Amino acid sequence: MGSAKLKKREANEGLEAFLRQYGATLLGLLLLALVVHDIFGTHGYLAMRRTQQEIKKVKADIEHLHKENVGLENEVKDLKSDPRKIEKIARDELCLAKPGEVIIKIPQSQQLPADPASRP
Repeated sequence: MGSAKLKKREANEGLEAFLRQYGATLLGLLLLALVVHDIFGTHGYLAMRRTQQEIKKVKADIEHLHKENVGLENEVKDLKSDPRKIEKIARDELCLAKPGEVIIKIPQSQQLPADPASRP
């Protein structure tokens, strides 16, 4: 029974000597590994910044789409209730005319270029 205690004591002394010699280095390597993981890991600092940038981009896209929806809602409301808007679409896009009116189309090749300075 005494030899078992002796072997155990020698093992403990060997472990203590190993930790005295390499303990600080092992602790430093462990801390370095934790810091690297916190920066470059899947949930680390860089991943969080990337996620925050994506969130900002998605919020900007949502705001842009919201503004576009408001504009489209106003256009739908105008198309349902504004007779001048309906008439403009009928004349421009469908080439319709009132009774007694004549539509004259000029081919694109013969049209003069639009000069923005000449407009009133």
